[in-house]
Amino acid sequence: MIELSNDAAEHVRDFLQNRGHGEGIRVGIRTAGCSGLAYVLEFVDEPDPNDQRFESNGVSVFVDPKSLVYLNGLKMDFVKEGLNEGFKFSNPNQKGECGCGESFTV
Repeated sequence: MIELSNDAAEHVRDFLQNRGHGEGIRVGIRTAGCSGLAYVLEFVDEPDPNDQRFESNGVSVFVDPKSLVYLNGLKMDFVKEGLNEGFKFSNPNQKGECGCGESFTV
């Protein structure tokens, strides 16, 4: 299961509305950074039949089967800290992260 906070869901809905189309967002992972894995977010216009679909606060979240192993239980929030804003990930599968926070290990 993937869960979005109210703020994260509102942010995604606003982006989808400004875009004018889209089914939701896809959350995945890719190999990157000094710890090995990084989160990837993209808009979904046409869901992949293999994707797992979750509904959270009125937003469809899609995850491919390979990423779901690492992301099951993920909670996403959208935070503003000073001049910075972005998604914050709380992943129960995460064992560590690099010093800069750009990548993680499971």
